[in-house]
Amino acid sequence: MTKVMLVTGASRGIGAAVALAAGRAGYAVGVNYRANAGAAGAVVAEIERRGGRAVAIAGDVGDDAAVSRVFEELDGTLGRIDVLVNNAGILEVLALGDVSEEALLRTYRANVFGTAYCAREAVARMSSRSGGRGGAIVNISSAASRLGVLGAAYAASKGAIDAFTRALANEVASQGIRVNAVRPGLIDTAIHEASGGVQHMRERAKTAVPLGREGTPAEVAEAVLWLASDAASYVHGTIIDVAGGR
Repeated sequence: MTKVMLVTGASRGIGAAVALAAGRAGYAVGVNYRANAGAAGAVVAEIERRGGRAVAIAGDVGDDAAVSRVFEELDGTLGRIDVLVNNAGILEVLALGDVSEEALLRTYRANVFGTAYCAREAVARMSSRSGGRGGAIVNISSAASRLGVLGAAYAASKGAIDAFTRALANEVASQGIRVNAVRPGLIDTAIHEASGGVQHMRERAKTAVPLGREGTPAEVAEAVLWLASDAASYVHGTIIDVAGGR
């Protein structure tokens, strides 16, 4: 039986790398995106070119009703979910004096609310208590949650993901669901345009990261796919740093 994985925010960066790796590993992949239909379609096309099965599913994970529709579409196209990768999020670097209710809600809707909404829908389908076959949830946090970088609002939102991961792991362990997280460091993605640009990030990585370089989305994807797999069957409530030793 082919397993089904939903990757949120999968049109670019880490999300796209996870979706492509999942396709290579034999998953049927739901490629969720908010606005960039062309990029999501390109990810789907690449998975299909390699003989896999995938579908692009539009939906803003910060919108509760939209999340319900995403999962209903996944049910109707690929079938019941086995693995959820909560990757969707935004990086908006704000000094405390620039933090407003609107800015906080933007960050927390994307980074925290969306993770909770998607996990709720996934657990409802995976739980052995409701006839599900179990599954795995992998949340994407950030090294900012422990380093306190990229602004207090963003770092705190990722700290919330760390706490959410551990709490949800405690809640659903008896339901056949494993919950873990990956905490990327400086990774070569366009998200760094919000914090000085990709080239600035690469220069910073030479001195800030013990390995002396930035990471790649594919390297993060390897950790995510391992956590989702049966090879990590006794790994639960764990956060793996993929940060080059930083």
